[in-house]
Parts: sequence; structure tokens; C-alpha cells
Amino acid sequence: MSAAPRDRYTTVAIVLHWLIAVAIVFQILLGWRMGWAPKHSALAFALFQLHKSVGITILLLSLVRLGWRLVNKPPHVDQPAWEAAAAKIVHVGFYGLMIGLPLTGWLAVSASPTGIPTLLYGAIPWPHVPGVAELAAPAKHVWYANSKESHEILVKIAYLLLALHLGAVAKHQIIDRDRVFAHMAAGAKPGIAEPRLWLTAAAFLAVIGVGLTYRPPLPQAAAAPPPAPIAQPEPPAPAASAAQPASSAPAQSAAAAAQTAEAPLPPAQWTVRKGSSLGFTTTWSGQTIQGRFDRWTADIRFSPDALDKSHIKVEIDLASAATGDPQRDATLPTADWFDVATHPKAVFTAAKFRKTGEGRFVADGTLDLRGVKKPVSLPFTLKIDGKTARARGTVGLDRTAFGVGQGEFASTDSVPAAVQVQAQVTADRP
Repeated sequence: MSAAPRDRYTTVAIVLHWLIAVAIVFQILLGWRMGWAPKHSALAFALFQLHKSVGITILLLSLVRLGWRLVNKPPHVDQPAWEAAAAKIVHVGFYGLMIGLPLTGWLAVSASPTGIPTLLYGAIPWPHVPGVAELAAPAKHVWYANSKESHEILVKIAYLLLALHLGAVAKHQIIDRDRVFAHMAAGAKPGIAEPRLWLTAAAFLAVIGVGLTYRPPLPQAAAAPPPAPIAQPEPPAPAASAAQPASSAPAQSAAAAAQTAEAPLPPAQWTVRKGSSLGFTTTWSGQTIQGRFDRWTADIRFSPDALDKSHIKVEIDLASAATGDPQRDATLPTADWFDVATHPKAVFTAAKFRKTGEGRFVADGTLDLRGVKKPVSLPFTLKIDGKTARARGTVGLDRTAFGVGQGEFASTDSVPAAVQVQAQVTADRP
């Protein structure tokens, strides 16, 4: 590989320099905006995800830049010994920051109690630092606190080095009138009138403007849980056979009616059809979030004519919760939310039913969620056509009463305590 020209850096080095410079300025502004955005808001979440993506990009570009620098000598600069020493310190400091800042941020994300995964620009999975996410909670807390504090200290050092670097460029270009700026801006002439200098300043301001105004895509809300298929009524029962005596059918019907009046049939066992759904609705900083549980089972023994003998048991696989945003959904099984490792299922059981109107009922039961049991009354509508039933119900729950949302998520400022749970069920009996 040939040595770099003595009057400027190589083209690869120049391209990497400006890409990293733009990314660093943009990254600083993202960090500011994360602090300005309402805590736990959808915008703060989106900015944080973009901040992680840009940080990893800076890390990768910086490693490439360092490797290129090690095999390509920089141009020589005639300057006093103290300036050469200061320049070297600043350059070494920048390499430390360009690698150290993303690394400490990556460590903090990997050790964070929320365990939010990293998808670069919402598309490319990026792993946690190997071994850190698997540490015991006390050790993870130490890593998280130390890496977060180190990250914040490095940010402050970055402000100082940026000021020194820009001041040195201005000194060389305007006061010393040498060709240092031309090392990274090929063809630039000394002096304040150099167009490339003003073009660089304009580009710098443009990056600031984009960094302050760019609005990353907010986390997606899942589509509303699909409605249960509309049950088709059973075809009418066939008429009595012509060979049957005319008086037998009415007589048998009367006998059956009398028997039913004396002893109601026991509740039927219902089998839930595919297409039935169990979902939930909440808001996040005013944005509606519609989620669903993809895996759940229901043991239903029910008859409107034998409510005292009816029984329902629904088991929900909490790990199947989904809201349409992969990074947000990855946090739902954690201890801050559903705590799936300790409480993998939520269970609703009901053995008491009330009829409140034509086709309207209330199931009085108990919900066991995160190890907390609370009474829950679920109102629902019911329509039975032959051997097919269609039921729909909605109930409001207080997530905080069950401990859903721990630590920083216990606050109801961005995610309210009230959550609406919707069930749409189509079921068949033998």
C-alpha cells in the first residue's frame, strides 16, 4: 500500500474524517434532544434508538479510520514542538472518544435493567456486549452505573476537544495562514476568504439544523386485534319424516320441553376457533398502542340456561404479547413489565355469571397476573346460533394494581395505569 501524499490525507481518510465528524455532531444533538423530550415518551424512545444506531456507526467507522491511519502516514506539518504535542494529544483523545463513547454506551445498554435490544436503524440486529446481559442483577447494576457515568464524562471531554480542534483549525487557516486545513479539504487555500472554509461552516450549520429538527419514526402501534369470524347460523333442522306419525313430533317436543323445564341441560363444552383474539389497548404519550396476545387457551363450559354451573378458565402466555414494535415488545417479558421468567402466565377464572340483558352477561372472576390476584368482572355480549357462539367483551384494568410497570415505568405520566382488555371469541360445541 502506497504512502499518503505529503500535502494532504488520503481520499479514504478524508471521507472517513468528514463522515465521522457529521455523525458526531448529529449524535451530540440527539443526546440533547433525548434530555429535552418528555421522559418515557414515544419520541424519547425513538431518539434513543436512533442514538444507539448512530453510536454503533461511529464505532465501526472509527475502527476503520484507525486501521487506515496505522498503515497510511499523515502529511507532515511544520509547527512548534508544543503545537505538535498538543495536536497529538487532541488526535489521540479523539480516537479514544470515538471508540470509548460508543463502547460505554453499548455497555450501558447491555447492562440496562430494561434489556431493550438494539436494531440498527430499526432493521439490523446488534447484540449486547457478550456476557454482560447474562450477569446477575447486582453485577449488572455495577456495570450499568459505571458505564453510564463513564459515558457522561466522555461526553463532557468531547465538548472540550471539539472546541480545541475547531479553534486550532481556525488558527491555522486564518492566523497562521498555513495549509493544515487543506490536509482535509483538498485544494483549500489559506485565509478567511477560502470558499471551502465557508462551505464547511455551512455544512456544519446544516447538520445542526437537521439534528435539532429531524423526527425519527415513532414506534409503530400494532394493528387492532382482528375481529373473530362471524359465526354462520346452523342450517334449520330437517322436518319430521313423512313416515313418522303426525302426532309424534309435537308429542316428543312437548316431552322434551317438559324434561328441560324440570332438569336444565348441563353447560356445554365450547372449543375456541382460530381467529379469536385477545388484545389490549393503552396509550404512550398520547399515542394509542394496540397490542395482542398471540398464544392463549380457554376452557369454556357455559350455558345461558345454567349460569350457576358454568365455568371459564383462560390461560395467557405473557411472552406472546406484541404491540408491533420489536424493540418495545422485547421489554414486555422483562421484570419491569410482565416478568415472564417468574410468572409466565396470566390466568382468569370465573364461576359466577350474571345476566344483565338480552344476550348480555357479566363474568365475575379472578385475574392472577404477576402473582397478584384481583377480582375482575368481565361484561360480554353473547350470540348463540345452533352449535356456534360468538362473544365479545371489554374490561378496564389498572396495570399498577398488578405490579405491571416497575422501577422507572411505575410512573403513569407517559403510560397510564388504565388498560383496556378486549376479547373476541368464536367457539363451537359438539
